[in-house]
Amino acid sequence: MSYQSKLRCESIDMLFDAVISLQSREECYRFFEDLCSISELQAMAQRLEVARMLNENITYSDIACKTGASTATISRINRCLRYGAEGYRLVLDRQPAAKDTAEE
Repeated sequence: MSYQSKLRCESIDMLFDAVISLQSREECYRFFEDLCSISELQAMAQRLEVARMLNENITYSDIACKTGASTATISRINRCLRYGAEGYRLVLDRQPAAKDTAEE
């Protein structure tokens, strides 16, 4: 059974097709710097980092200290990890080296 998003529409399909077409980290930087504000991009990166830390069973207080994320944000991401569309899980499972890179 395939996933059917409640958000699906032509403009979001076009956005995701654009993301899928990117071929390098540099292309990602170029596209996302044009698409997003600095704070939007930093917020998305922070959320992914919080998801990674939650996946490693790090406590809310340690995550808040290390990332600056609010406990409300951490709780929302935790709900997504447990009950969401499994998007975080897909990315976390496909990037085992992300932890090693982040710590260096």
